[in-house]
Amino acid sequence: MRLAIPVLSIVITSWLASTQTGELATAQEKHLRNVRQLTFGGQNAEAYFSADGKKLIFQSTRDELKCDQIFTMNTDGSEVRMVSTGKGRTTCSYFYPNGKKILYSSTHLADPQCPPRPDYSRGYVWAVYSGYDIFTAKLDGSDLRQLTHTPGYDAEATFSRDGKRIVFTSMRNGDLDIYSMDASGKHVKQLTSELGYDGGPFYSPDGRWIVYRAYHPTSEKEISEYRELLKQDLIRPTTLELWIMRADGSAKRQITHLNAASFAPSFFPGGQRIIFSSNVGSTGGMGNFELYAVNVDGSDLERITYSPGFDGFPVFSPDGQKLVWVSNRNAKAAHESNIFIADWVP
Repeated sequence: MRLAIPVLSIVITSWLASTQTGELATAQEKHLRNVRQLTFGGQNAEAYFSADGKKLIFQSTRDELKCDQIFTMNTDGSEVRMVSTGKGRTTCSYFYPNGKKILYSSTHLADPQCPPRPDYSRGYVWAVYSGYDIFTAKLDGSDLRQLTHTPGYDAEATFSRDGKRIVFTSMRNGDLDIYSMDASGKHVKQLTSELGYDGGPFYSPDGRWIVYRAYHPTSEKEISEYRELLKQDLIRPTTLELWIMRADGSAKRQITHLNAASFAPSFFPGGQRIIFSSNVGSTGGMGNFELYAVNVDGSDLERITYSPGFDGFPVFSPDGQKLVWVSNRNAKAAHESNIFIADWVP
């Protein structure tokens, strides 16, 4: 999440996991079995499977890094390797379905240094850095090539399973909208045009639908604030709802009406249900984020995780047998977030 912004900073409490029994799942988490922790320390986010289900690609701020870089590892947590340049800030990485290349966004061409963090003096905001462009590289990070060349933010890219189309979020026309392009970066098509933020797009397994998160301001006050923040490359993510549309941008409809910050949606293997993260029901600041599932028509909302702090960025393995997500559980330091994998119990 999909998310190009450092959502993990949402969790600003100093909660530290304290599982006396050593269990990584709570008794209420009936869909999760054999939970394993894959990373240990730092801020890790947005882990996505390779098409063969053997590897994960993710972003991480760890060790001496000042902001996120892109890493790959095996699904057992071994062979961790940085595959981005080590310059700028990176986000939203993904494997090409053919298994030969990777995709991610980076600010390194705009500035090799980490971009400044947002100013929270006006409340909690996300930065949509104008220096982000989308790049492709070989699996080891070599042969880096730029796919987007337009001014402003280009990020949050994911692939259709057949490898033919990439869907992403861009500011190229002055607002944060969703676009698609072919695997080489050509034949770009704008899919959303509503005023507001449309982001985190993810294809259904059959490639016919796209699920995404959106904030569409309606009142004069909301519109004014949104436009003013956008001039500063910022958005306020306190209310995000899930939407779905056909891959050509038609038949848009809102899925959730939770009046909460719901994001990072992706499809169940069957394509009829969606898993996502939300702070619905939380109080005080951005509150506690848990994983939820919902049908594509908005029915049958179900809570999946029951763990203090943050649980987000859920995705299924290609065969639907495993779930990967990011959590604060079992953290050893404040703001630590790690990647977990579990067998999925239907």
